[in-house]
Amino acid sequence: MSPYVIGVDAGVRGLREADHLLHALAAEFALPEGSFGCTHLVRGERPRVVLSFTVASEDTARRLTAMGYEVTAGPPDSTGRAVIYPGVGTLTGTVTVAEVLAGSAIDRVTVLGAPGGPPPDRRIMTRDHVRPQWREGELVLTAMPAAGGLLVPFEVPDPTPCCADH
Repeated sequence: MSPYVIGVDAGVRGLREADHLLHALAAEFALPEGSFGCTHLVRGERPRVVLSFTVASEDTARRLTAMGYEVTAGPPDSTGRAVIYPGVGTLTGTVTVAEVLAGSAIDRVTVLGAPGGPPPDRRIMTRDHVRPQWREGELVLTAMPAAGGLLVPFEVPDPTPCCADH
């Protein structure tokens, strides 16, 4: 039986909370190796973060519904932010672009403000927080230049809340 994708709306408002819930549910349902777990920003009247998972059976969807979550077939959009994906556990410390592409589900690395992709030997300091996004069917990691010629993922692990100094 091949896996399929479900959307899970838990009414979560922040990415950090969504990441934690995604990991907790993945552990509770023992998602198999090679699974994907993503977050999707939903705007509009009720802004929130919706989760999506690849699951092996409809039983997972039924159990999530029984837990009080709103479950739908498929993700809410095609541009999710991947939190759980093949190879994510190997993206710790400092790795090369070639290692990212060979050892994970990430298809491409881009650098903000730079045409084309970085060379395969360019090093990325992951900060143990690598969140690529789906773009036109590819899982793309956006990075930005950092000190010492390194790259870092665009999304920081612990962002400063807006207006924190007020």
